[in-house]
Amino acid sequence: MSNVDVGSAGNIKAGLPQTEIPEGSFKHTARSTVKRGAKRASYDKASVYRLVDDLKLGHLGFVVDGRPVIIPLTVWRVDDDLYFHVANKSRLQRMLEQGAEFCVSFAECSEWVMSKSAYHHSANYRSAVLYCTGSRVVEPEDFDHAFSVIIDQLEADRWQQIRPPNALERKATALMKLTINEGSFKSRTGGPSEEPEDMALPVWHGTQPVCPYRKT
Repeated sequence: MSNVDVGSAGNIKAGLPQTEIPEGSFKHTARSTVKRGAKRASYDKASVYRLVDDLKLGHLGFVVDGRPVIIPLTVWRVDDDLYFHVANKSRLQRMLEQGAEFCVSFAECSEWVMSKSAYHHSANYRSAVLYCTGSRVVEPEDFDHAFSVIIDQLEADRWQQIRPPNALERKATALMKLTINEGSFKSRTGGPSEEPEDMALPVWHGTQPVCPYRKT
């Protein structure tokens, strides 16, 4: 089965300068430049933002005591920044406030790609890998605005109909704002790639949804 690599080049020396960043694109250094399947990659902000808005589920990667940790969390976007919330005085809050950098990834697999050969089976997907630093949101107006954005995305005008957080809830919640320093987007669409000698095989090929509708 074809390997679907949705990441960036993490094994290349990071920090090389980028001389020019096209408008509407993310900065990308060696560590965030996609090497494998580069033709499927872009650094387009709109593509990343669309994926974040559709999923609202990110995986936050960081290092603790020299060991990697990844935690899935609700992550949403307001303008050019990402937000997530944790319990007050949590580990993630402390790390961000101390200047730690997080790697945040998003991935969606929409279709299985069914080939006439085992090797060329694949998947259609969208993915993003973003490197971020952040801080805690402390102003009440900014706190409310960030939460109103995600709640109104779930259901239009819902924020105006619900009770806002009270003082106790605000104290217990640490809302964290992430600034995207650099990142990349990668995707695949379309049908299978086939070898000419396989085309005569009497087996179906094409794409099928990852989560087909099923009657219960």
